[in-house]
Amino acid sequence: MEIILKQDIKSLGEKDDIVNVKPGFGRNYLIPQGFAQLATPSAKKVLAENLKQAAFKQDKIKKDAEEIAGRLTDVKLSIGAKAGESGKIFGAVNTIMIADALKQQGFDVDRRRITFETEPKFVGDYVANLNLHKEVKVKVPFAVVAE
Repeated sequence: MEIILKQDIKSLGEKDDIVNVKPGFGRNYLIPQGFAQLATPSAKKVLAENLKQAAFKQDKIKKDAEEIAGRLTDVKLSIGAKAGESGKIFGAVNTIMIADALKQQGFDVDRRRITFETEPKFVGDYVANLNLHKEVKVKVPFAVVAE
């Protein structure tokens, strides 16, 4: 029996894979649980069209991310924070501050896509990693300065 998986199943395959299973397993478990659907010719055509559209959309997202990454190579940010005499900052510099600083320079990056190589605890220079796409990553230097 040929079926199309609607989600990843550990021992069987990944979402949108067309796999062969025993008829009882497909009819009594996978299809009633909503894990799969019967691989009819019309379902295969719909799947092919959906995969084609998804690939086109992912390609556009990747091109946009690469374009943003190209413009981000020259950016250097400066983040102001209250600091003591020893240079230790009060509070923390977080991803929201980096996202706001990028937004002021015209880059709209989601804060959840920003990570730090080392947590900024003192005044100085640091690097933020921006994961714009699963294949497009950019390192943006930033300086923490005392206010």
